[in-house]
Amino acid sequence: MDNVVIMLKTFLIFFFAYLVGSVNFAIIFFKLTDKEDPRLSYSGNAGTTNVYRQAGMIWAAFVFFLDIGRALAVAVVAGYYLKVSLLPWAAFFLILGNSFPCFHGFRGGKGVANYFGYTLLIAPLAAFSAAVAWLVIYGVSRVVFIASFFMAFILSVGQANSGLWKFSAVSGAVASFLLILFNHRTNVRHYLSPPNPADSEK
Repeated sequence: MDNVVIMLKTFLIFFFAYLVGSVNFAIIFFKLTDKEDPRLSYSGNAGTTNVYRQAGMIWAAFVFFLDIGRALAVAVVAGYYLKVSLLPWAAFFLILGNSFPCFHGFRGGKGVANYFGYTLLIAPLAAFSAAVAWLVIYGVSRVVFIASFFMAFILSVGQANSGLWKFSAVSGAVASFLLILFNHRTNVRHYLSPPNPADSEK
């Protein structure tokens, strides 16, 4: 009976993380301010970078901190109810909700800001290291998604370490990292595709 209760509690926390992640602040902000859906321009991503491109730094920072706050709230709840080794899976479902939000037609963001915010509470040293790595890599490459890959990798290592490198923790951290890689597949494809000679003639 105790195992059933634990499994039910774990499922509810994961479902809660997904639902909270499904609330996309970028999409909501654009609707409230009568702006075009952020998914219809530039990268088609409803995340911080696209908000910056379309609405400027102030609103991008506003959305970013809302994402961080939401992720911290999920981390508090997950940290209270879940075993340490299962915390990386709560992060996965938070990212999953942000990426495929049930409230917004299953088209959302890429989950990096949420992963960072969640890890701030679970593994703060890893979160700090990831932020520094993002700044350095972006400073060198000037490519957001490449810097985000390095950030996500460090966050995943921190998540696995916080779960004492148990299988459930490592698998959750790997799943989160792979999901973020998958969410950036369009960026990678565009980056690797050779330039079209016709474009330079325009």
